[in-house]
Amino acid sequence: MSKRNFEEHSIADALKGFIEANKLQAGLDVINVKEAWKNVMGNGVNNYTVDVVLKRDVLHVILNSSVVREELSYGKEKIIRMLNEELRRDIIKDIYLK
Repeated sequence: MSKRNFEEHSIADALKGFIEANKLQAGLDVINVKEAWKNVMGNGVNNYTVDVVLKRDVLHVILNSSVVREELSYGKEKIIRMLNEELRRDIIKDIYLK
C-alpha cells in the first residue's frame, strides 16, 4: 500500500512535482515555444511561419518567405533572448531558419 503525504502544498508546487516525476517538461517546452513564438513575433511574422519545432535546444522555424527569413537572420540573438525571456528559462540556444 502506498504512503499518503499529508503535508500541505500549493497547486503550483504539486503540478511542478508531477511534471518532474513524470518527465513531461520536454513535451511542455515544445508547446510553450510555439506559443512564445506567436506572442513574441506578432502577426506580421506569424503570417509567413509554416511551422516551429524545438529539437533539443535548437529552434527550427520554417518560413514561406525568403525575404522574412533573411530579415530574421540578422536578429537571431535578439530573437533567442526575447523567446527565452517569454519562456522564463534558457531553453533555446540557437535558431535555424528554413
